[in-house]
Amino acid sequence: MQCNYCEWRCELIHGRMGRCKMYYEDDGTIRERFPHLWSSYTLAHIESLPFYHAYPGSRSLSVGTLGCNFDCQYCSNAFVAKQDPQVMQTWTYNLLPEKIVEIAQKTGSHNIVFNINEPVVSLPTLLEVAELARAADIPLGCLTNGYMTEESTALMASAFTFINISLKGFTSDFYRQYTGINNIEPILRNIASLARSSHLEIVTPVIPSVNDADLNDIASFIADINPDIPWHVFRLLPEYKMKDTDYPSIEETNQALYRARKLLHYVYFHNFVGSDWVNTICPDCGEILIERLSLGCGGDRLLNYKCSGEQCPHCGQEIRVYGGMVPWNKAEVAR
Repeated sequence: MQCNYCEWRCELIHGRMGRCKMYYEDDGTIRERFPHLWSSYTLAHIESLPFYHAYPGSRSLSVGTLGCNFDCQYCSNAFVAKQDPQVMQTWTYNLLPEKIVEIAQKTGSHNIVFNINEPVVSLPTLLEVAELARAADIPLGCLTNGYMTEESTALMASAFTFINISLKGFTSDFYRQYTGINNIEPILRNIASLARSSHLEIVTPVIPSVNDADLNDIASFIADINPDIPWHVFRLLPEYKMKDTDYPSIEETNQALYRARKLLHYVYFHNFVGSDWVNTICPDCGEILIERLSLGCGGDRLLNYKCSGEQCPHCGQEIRVYGGMVPWNKAEVAR
């Protein structure tokens, strides 16, 4: 029987598992091997995940499961994404969806974000969480590699109101060599689809002499869909099978983004301490409207929010901010 969760469309027959090892066939139905099994849950500033234009300043419950349908050579979360799930169960949590929502409520989290591994490998569990979170008025977001079928993309759009897709390069050759998949086209298709249905942000991890030459093409692709889509260019610190790869030059990568900043309204360059390129600037008058602090390695956080609703207070230009600012301590809203 064919699994239709992601574009591998693996045949799951006679106990055979697919690429992600997270689904199996049972009497004509595809089922999760490890439903409600979580690798982590922790509190995070939403900017650190990273979402810069969704609920700025909010407290997120960051959650993850196990497994992935990619084999990224440089993966920084390979200890979760590529470990044998049977072995990893020793360090995991069995939590029903209602417990995840309860934890979010008790910790004062405004939203829940799935961001440790690929959500499509645990989609049935996440759909259960989404239903309960919606009833509790808790927004749900995720980070994904975007390699889903059109059917799963529709399910993702129904579950997650804000999504960050990792567009890792811009050629199928790159994806074959560094992630293990054969074709980039499904990812580009899903980006265009989700841009129409959800709040979308895009992140590109930069690897010197590997995908840095793709930056202009990626910027042009995003601009053709919507120049207001926030683009996070991430200074990647490679792990897993590429630990010996040099770290990207901050100066050279920033210079490579010169053309992108003319095409897109919100280009960010971060994942290093003290980045000067994490603030939101009005695309019309150039005023700094949202100030952030870059602490490196996912440590970003909000410093100052100057937007008037979703507009620049200086010139009236509309600023793409989904949901508006939500203070870390939600109690401040009522004051």
